[in-house]
Amino acid sequence: MNENKPVDNQYIRMTQTPIHKLIITLSIPTVLSMLVTTIYNLVDTAFVGTLGTSASGAVGVVFGFMSILQAFGFMFGQGSGSMLSRRLGSRDNQTASIIASTGFFASFASGLVIAILGFIFEEPLIRMLGSTETIAPYARDYLNTIMFVAPFCSASFTLNNMLRYEGKANLGMIGLLTGGILNIGGDALFIFGMDMGIAGAGLSTAISQVISFTILLYMFVTGRTQTKLKFSNITVRDRTLIDIIETGFPSLLRQGLGSLTTIVVNFKAAEFAGDAGVSAMTIVTRLSFFLFAIALGIGQGFQPVCAWSYGAGKFRRLRDAYRYTIILSEIVLAVLTVFAMIFSNDLIRLFRDDPAVIAVGTRALRLQCVAQLFMPIATVTEMLMQSSGKKIPATVLSSLRGGVLLIPLLLILPELRGIAGVQEAQPLSFILSVIPAVLMARWFFAITPGEDSSD
Repeated sequence: MNENKPVDNQYIRMTQTPIHKLIITLSIPTVLSMLVTTIYNLVDTAFVGTLGTSASGAVGVVFGFMSILQAFGFMFGQGSGSMLSRRLGSRDNQTASIIASTGFFASFASGLVIAILGFIFEEPLIRMLGSTETIAPYARDYLNTIMFVAPFCSASFTLNNMLRYEGKANLGMIGLLTGGILNIGGDALFIFGMDMGIAGAGLSTAISQVISFTILLYMFVTGRTQTKLKFSNITVRDRTLIDIIETGFPSLLRQGLGSLTTIVVNFKAAEFAGDAGVSAMTIVTRLSFFLFAIALGIGQGFQPVCAWSYGAGKFRRLRDAYRYTIILSEIVLAVLTVFAMIFSNDLIRLFRDDPAVIAVGTRALRLQCVAQLFMPIATVTEMLMQSSGKKIPATVLSSLRGGVLLIPLLLILPELRGIAGVQEAQPLSFILSVIPAVLMARWFFAITPGEDSSD
């Protein structure tokens, strides 16, 4: 009886705590983790920016590779997390542990495969990620170190997602915060203190990723979680791995398309504005994500509430959580957007005091800010579908938000409007993605029971 008490307490917490209190409680560590990670990305961009415009552009190129690792880490993390939390909601902890173990080891293996392929095809990879002739040497120095720790990067994303879906985002926060803070300090030490240049940024990232991975794994192997990671729990004989991949595929698709759109943005920005264009769009991408990180963190606080509620048959609770998350996200984004619109010029200058970079970046940032006000509806609806196991709707929304709308716009608008088209493509895709999200949400709640199922 005593052994099951922590499990029962967590079940009560996730299915009975008032919605607003639970989502905010779960969101705070997620938001803090995302902010520190995003702040690191911004600091990294600023530090590398002191090495020159081409070096600053290399950050955007390597970000494309990191997005590939993140795509697989999120696929296995979101897939296994959604499944295990629904199992925990129905009080099937043993199956939840099998799902968690299978997802974790599959993620680590995928990172290893990506690293091996990256080393074999490094030169084509650097070109494919959008490097110009002048950016390529910096990108190569940065990327070489990152590829050594690719399995740890991918697995860290998976572990953090599984912790979130268990309703223990605070444990994931410890690992991510530690890694992010060390990364910032490491950048200063290696880039400037040891005069390693952009290779120092890569070394700092590699060290911090391994430390973050170790802390996240420690949470599972020391009994702080409800799921247990064991070799004996890994299964490839039934549909567990396939179900994890199918459930997490929207995340892979979104992240993969995100990586592809980063590449296309780099190519188009370089075509119409050279290295300054690549640098500017890299800075804008980092700043925009920082602004959206808080709203996204609130959405990630919603995901375990959604999955647990769905698994426990508490459908009214699910509806309330969905509405509350969208409203809170919109309020937060509105405040941040006003600030970013007013100080957009100064924000770009913080990272690269180059008139050409500032000119391209300022307009792009303002357009992104306005368009992001439309994003909570699309983002939270996609999270709703994935967390409740609606694989096809989640995949459709993920593909639309990730790049299916954006890539054609990136190919068409710049040909008509030059660099202005590059600036306008992503904001327009954000706005267009809201329409299918609204239709999907109406469909989901039409087929979902309005009343809770009996316990």
